[in-house]
Amino acid sequence: METKSLKKLSKMMVCAAIALTSLLVSPVSVLAQDHVSITIAGNEGQPLNGKQFMLYKLFHVVTSPDQASVHYEWNEPYKNALQNVVGAALKKEKKTVSEYEVIDYLNTLDEAQMRYFVEDLRDEIVRSGQSGVIHEVDHTDENNQYIIEGLEHGYYLLDEQSAHGTHGAASLCMSGTANENMVVYIKSDHPQLIKKIEEDDQDVGWNDIADFEIGQTIPFKYETFVPAMDGYDTYKMVFEDRMDPRIAWDPDSLSIQIKGEKTTVTLAKEDYEIRHDVNGNTFELEIEDLKAVVEAQFGSERDQKMTIRYDGWLTEDACQDTGRPGFENSVRLQYSNNPDTDGKGDMGQTPWDTVVCFTYKIDGSKVNEDAARLQDARFRLYRDERCTDEVKMKKAENGYTVSKDGSEEIVSDDKGRFVISGLDQGTYFLKETKAPQGYRPLLDPIRVELIPTFTQERDSYAAGEGATERILQQLAAKASFREGWNQTAALGTDAANGSVQLEVVNKKGMLLPRTGSNSAILLVGIGSAATLYALKKKKDEK
Repeated sequence: METKSLKKLSKMMVCAAIALTSLLVSPVSVLAQDHVSITIAGNEGQPLNGKQFMLYKLFHVVTSPDQASVHYEWNEPYKNALQNVVGAALKKEKKTVSEYEVIDYLNTLDEAQMRYFVEDLRDEIVRSGQSGVIHEVDHTDENNQYIIEGLEHGYYLLDEQSAHGTHGAASLCMSGTANENMVVYIKSDHPQLIKKIEEDDQDVGWNDIADFEIGQTIPFKYETFVPAMDGYDTYKMVFEDRMDPRIAWDPDSLSIQIKGEKTTVTLAKEDYEIRHDVNGNTFELEIEDLKAVVEAQFGSERDQKMTIRYDGWLTEDACQDTGRPGFENSVRLQYSNNPDTDGKGDMGQTPWDTVVCFTYKIDGSKVNEDAARLQDARFRLYRDERCTDEVKMKKAENGYTVSKDGSEEIVSDDKGRFVISGLDQGTYFLKETKAPQGYRPLLDPIRVELIPTFTQERDSYAAGEGATERILQQLAAKASFREGWNQTAALGTDAANGSVQLEVVNKKGMLLPRTGSNSAILLVGIGSAATLYALKKKKDEK
């Protein structure tokens, strides 16, 4: 994945543990305004009055005399804390860490990593004995906002202080733009929920978008933080999970972990209940009394991170809908919302959070040089060039589908067509095991590579977007063949239906796999006729 820019990091304004606010001002804005402000925006129904915030200025921002560039300088009280945290992450001598190594490091972090970073930085500042400026909210405007005015340009860390002396969690806000004044949306007093799917290709990892083979294990997770439960006798959480019907899951794979500052606890099965196919949900996961579980394991410690993980997979029915719109999985959280009802009355709920998964197909055909369709060509598909790791196949309504239990060969039909559905991105090897009668089979496998292009904003998927070009933007493919012609050529594709067109041609001793276009030959292998001619010429010369 590409390194996130500061501008891109500004999109990660939800569910971070602390607000790290960057006020970067262009030369023009510096001339226009000497000071800036931070607006703290409260949540609906959650007044800001009475809250306290500690503000730390981490960096000074200095504009060059010609106003062509912006330079960062340490704010000395926090230099050691920044060097210690970033130096440990980079595994280098902490005192040698520069301002720009800190900035560059921040740009490499995803949303979850940034949350941990700001937590570690906040704790390091506290350990170092450094303080910031306390701002106590004694008034707000009509929009439930409090404005800190008269600030110098710089990078700021905004830490919400709780009534118990612990640290709350405002949202993360970073910007590389010329905004003079920033708005920070603080973390809700209520739980927030993030759902992710783990992409196993291209080092993407946990995000909102993935692609997989049918039957391949798909890791899912959702994360939240243990909310403030003071005032509640009991505290209930219910996670509602809805999957596309073409996604199945393994209840035995589900685990719930709660991670504190020093301890990580995995909940026992008796601490929660799973209910299947209720209220339109694939399943519901209920923790009847989270407060009892947390207090038993962590005492008075606050702000633990909760992670729920389980495995799913695409079923064979997914072969009918390759490409867009993909297969969605959504979750929302219901939680105790009124301490006066002992956790058994009013329930609040988060918005749905959705991830999506795609799969693809090869639309193949076997023809001769006259474009006549060749029936009964037989193939097997592999993940490796040595053809030892076979992709198991099963006959489906429209061709063949990847199947863990499959054992069938892929056979071209009476129109010479063979469709292979349920494929991941990456490289496959198509091996012809038997040619049509009167034709010689290919001696080497055809290498086919599927290359999708997704949005760079992989952590901001919204339900239904899989049907648009914003998410799966393009699908490319290429193929190569060693037998007599060791080159690579592009294949025709259709991102909408997730298909790659591959045409394999047998021609009187010449083997011509190609792209599906009559004018675009992919591979040429010299056949027996040319070989006999060369031998005869050599004999005549003698």
